[in-house]
Amino acid sequence: MKYTSLGRTGMQVSRLCLGTMNFGNATDEKEAFRIMDAALDAGINYFDTSNNYGGGDRCNFGLSEEIIGRWFAQGGNRRERTIIATKVYFRMDDPNDGPNDRLGLSAYKIRRHIEGSLRRLQTDYVELYQMHHVDRDVTWAELWGVFSDLVSAGKVVYVGSSNFAGRDLVQAQYEAEKYRFMGLATEQHRYNLMGRLPELEVLPAAHDFGIGVVPYSPLNGGLLSENALNKSVGQRTQMAKERRMNETVRKQLEDYHALCQELGEKESNVALAWLLKNPAITAPITGPRTVEQLENSLRAVEIDLSDDVMKRLDEIFPGPGGAAPNAYAW
Repeated sequence: MKYTSLGRTGMQVSRLCLGTMNFGNATDEKEAFRIMDAALDAGINYFDTSNNYGGGDRCNFGLSEEIIGRWFAQGGNRRERTIIATKVYFRMDDPNDGPNDRLGLSAYKIRRHIEGSLRRLQTDYVELYQMHHVDRDVTWAELWGVFSDLVSAGKVVYVGSSNFAGRDLVQAQYEAEKYRFMGLATEQHRYNLMGRLPELEVLPAAHDFGIGVVPYSPLNGGLLSENALNKSVGQRTQMAKERRMNETVRKQLEDYHALCQELGEKESNVALAWLLKNPAITAPITGPRTVEQLENSLRAVEIDLSDDVMKRLDEIFPGPGGAAPNAYAW
């Protein structure tokens, strides 16, 4: 495994981040334990979760964190060897939240929900606490006030964001300076070969401010995997893919498949390697449902795509036209 700094912080994290969104839903607890053990053995120390992960049924909110907590409780220095990131924003269906059981952020909610996450994770602190979405109805004075308190109390080490626009990243850092607070360490964002819109604003802003970008959905829901054109997969999976696959997309995937065949690499690993080539990227989030899927993804860290291959990928999956503001100039 290779490592890099988490944004502009001094903390070193693995170039692949283990996503746990499937834990408690597509992946049962026994397999989740096997995946986390295999991840640590492979050198992956960066795990991502959220307080609302755990399954489609709302009563399962928090189950992903609970599974990780029970895994930590097994000992073997599992907690000490893991850098854990979780999130806050969504409802948790806690009757004690009363009218504050709503989407969004507030100092009141953040204080309550960090305690819930720590209890489920069976830990005293998290290395990274992330705002799952921006809440433009809450002032940065309120947000940086509560986050700086949590850092001072030792319950949070770094603060991150997710699904923020470029302007939100800039405003967050501008306001953090007023409080002599570090501000955001990371921005978790949907980004992949087939979804390159973040290149216009989010990636340049994050790079300029030293905010590490952590891409989720790096395989675009499986369309960038080796099974995208495989009709032998389950009927439900195939139907979902077909709905998103018009003639243009199918041609792109066929060209992509041919390029990967030429390289002798799996499509999923090339998609991850393409992300890792970008200096703005800290670590893409992989969401394995099985140990085998996790082990297959490890190859991505070793792939070094040449400039010629990067150019061919740009031809297959054109970007939005470069970074702002040049992309808007004419």
